[in-house]
Amino acid sequence: MALAGIPGSRSATLLEQERQQMILVDVASKTLSLVATPKRATSPTISSPSSPSSPGSAGADVVANLPPPSPGTAQSIGFNMLASFGFASSEWNCLKPLWERESGWNYKAANASGAYGIPQALPGSKMASAGSDWLTNPATQIKWGLGYIKGTYGTPCTAWSHEQADGWY
Repeated sequence: MALAGIPGSRSATLLEQERQQMILVDVASKTLSLVATPKRATSPTISSPSSPSSPGSAGADVVANLPPPSPGTAQSIGFNMLASFGFASSEWNCLKPLWERESGWNYKAANASGAYGIPQALPGSKMASAGSDWLTNPATQIKWGLGYIKGTYGTPCTAWSHEQADGWY
């Protein structure tokens, strides 16, 4: 009714079109039927820290394969950098949850102990070795973090195993 009182308004026309689209989507969704029961995703199964995998096969025992992340995100930067550090794309199954737990993939994440950034470098200033923009650039933090993982653990899956066992990496 209120729209009828606004003749010739482009905004009113667009709102009415959107309302009609929402009605159609609502009606269409009521006609859908379930044809199969969805399977529940499982968490990655990683080899134990006492028997680390070799760098080329670290992701071989991962059960769930996580999809590549959305382009333009910190996660997509991490996913795309894996190969440049010699990691298989299957290592994504370990890197994603590792840094999700550590920082939520937030380049501004900080904790009281002084750890900072996506990889939670302690102290955060260590990441300056990867670039002077380490405070604000997720790519610089991820570059440093992947180098740290490679040098300390060999692979993201070995680092994730350590994180799961000890609560830190």
